[in-house]
Amino acid sequence: MILQVVIGSHAYGLASEQSDVDRRGVFVAPTEAFWRFEKPPTSVEGPEPELLSWEVEHFCKLGLKSNPTVLETLVSPLTEISTPMGEELRELLPAFLSQYAVRAFTRATEMQLSRAGRNLKPKQLMHVVRLRLVGLNLLRTGRYDITADRELLKIRREEMPWDDAVAWAHRLGDEIAEAKGPLPEDPDRARVEDWVVSVRRRML
Repeated sequence: MILQVVIGSHAYGLASEQSDVDRRGVFVAPTEAFWRFEKPPTSVEGPEPELLSWEVEHFCKLGLKSNPTVLETLVSPLTEISTPMGEELRELLPAFLSQYAVRAFTRATEMQLSRAGRNLKPKQLMHVVRLRLVGLNLLRTGRYDITADRELLKIRREEMPWDDAVAWAHRLGDEIAEAKGPLPEDPDRARVEDWVVSVRRRML
């Protein structure tokens, strides 16, 4: 294991007494293990509760596809394990960030918003707005910051009218469509791949 963090509501600053402690990790399999027909697993659950860990190559592939949970793992302030190799991985964050990431976040939330009048729950709507705020800030500043405004809790607690919360989400989508910023069009796949290759060489 080179990296293990707490993600989710605790990392966003939106946790309640009922919130689970979700953990994510990154591990590196020995390079020789890939020489056999049966390859190492791409992910492993446990042994701690609510812990899912990815093998480093799979983690990086997901990161290049702008998987929000993977990117959160790189920036969570609640770090439980971080080896020197884990620190290298976290420093690689800018290579994963791009306008593609913001588009991916927007697409991921559009499907949930389409259910807003039917079976979308307040907690889910809160996270739709949260992720769009993250995406808008990323697009404008180039920084990936998951710390959330506690105003979002009004959505989960149903203290904000439902239509107002949905309108907020749609407004953020419009702002994302018009925003400009320093992000490159696509992630730096070559830089990430070179780092993974260096990890494999060091694990021989």
